[in-house]
Amino acid sequence: MKRTLIVRIPELVGEKVKIAGWINVRRDHGKLIFIDLRDRSGVIQIVIIPDNEEAYQRAREVRDEYVIEVEGLVKKRPGGQSTEKLETSSVEIEVEKMKIISRVEGELSFEVSSKKLDVNIQTLLDNRNLSLRNKRVNDIFKIYSQILKSYNDVMRENDFLEIKSPKILSTASEGGANFFKMEYFQGEAFLAQSPQFYKQAGVGAFERVFEIGTVFRAEPHFTTRHVNEYTSFDAEMGFIESYADIMKQLTQVMKRIIRDIQKNCASELAEYESELFVPDEFPKIKLTEALEILKKEFGKEMEGIDIDPEGERLIGEWAKKTYNSDFIFLTHYPSSIRPFYTMPSADPQYTESFDLIFKGVEIATGGQRIHDYNQLVASIQSHGLKLDDFKHYLEIFKLGIPPHGGWGLGSERIVQKVLGIKNIKEVILFPRDVKRLTP
Repeated sequence: MKRTLIVRIPELVGEKVKIAGWINVRRDHGKLIFIDLRDRSGVIQIVIIPDNEEAYQRAREVRDEYVIEVEGLVKKRPGGQSTEKLETSSVEIEVEKMKIISRVEGELSFEVSSKKLDVNIQTLLDNRNLSLRNKRVNDIFKIYSQILKSYNDVMRENDFLEIKSPKILSTASEGGANFFKMEYFQGEAFLAQSPQFYKQAGVGAFERVFEIGTVFRAEPHFTTRHVNEYTSFDAEMGFIESYADIMKQLTQVMKRIIRDIQKNCASELAEYESELFVPDEFPKIKLTEALEILKKEFGKEMEGIDIDPEGERLIGEWAKKTYNSDFIFLTHYPSSIRPFYTMPSADPQYTESFDLIFKGVEIATGGQRIHDYNQLVASIQSHGLKLDDFKHYLEIFKLGIPPHGGWGLGSERIVQKVLGIKNIKEVILFPRDVKRLTP
């Protein structure tokens, strides 16, 4: 008999089936044993009665997280629907045969079947192989999987070519300081902080490119929004008229991602009581305007022309109140805090760049790039960087490249804000931060 997925069982009342999975919960009621069994598709109740001596003896051995296989008859559940809101809650399986596939060694650190794991984040992450089995935690990665698919789909539909850039580099990605250095045969190398230079090379060859890839930042942060290894959604597109074309494209991308989540992950969103407000157009204001709003509306003054995490949170609240939008673009960041390749504005102290704020957190940075070779050389020098460190990068622009721009979008931050999760580490399968290299 072939294995049947649990989600299909309600269609098979009166038939004999074989299912396999993990024991979510075992409950003994008098002489009856009830087990909630889960597989990748769902959870169902199975019943073992003492009349079936062989199966009953095996059922008495098992406990939570044992892997078992059972054969039995699908029946309507006595009394109709249970109080559980499950697709399978109207049926159960009366077990005829049971096979123990794998046993649990030792004690579990917590009860996986809990609706909410009442453990601190260190325990959650130290026992990641176990916590990932909890439904609420598991739902995070179903949302994440949909986001990965949606980004790939929408980029391809807009004629972007997917690329994979190298992550081992001869120099730090952007001449910055927050890089990981490593031995590389007889020399040294660096882990990529960004695929930026390779995206721009991609524009020269393919016009429109995107990448879903890992980036590394050696930043000693101890915050709820930073990790040292994350997955970035990158894109670069040529023949733009201005940075507004980039924001328009990114708006389309984010609307598609949110729409797909709402359509395909309704139950997971409901589990987290998540509500999302996405207008047709995302509001846009200059960074300097945002700083004035912070001062006027919230009494918050920033040092210099920049915005901190609290400022982003407050601007997010203002955007929600003013535009009923969970998104807002902040534009025209100062040249002093943007990379050397960023296109300067008419007033050269500012740039044709932006950040996208989602529910009070910056999720994307982007803008137009300098495409003229001589202008780029001058910008590298004005930033106090050595031309020799960028000779291969500069070759792109010697060969001719159109006006272009793009973005880097933090995939984990999208998941975090969609579900309202406090710490970004919870939305990463096995996170890496200053103190964590395991499991």
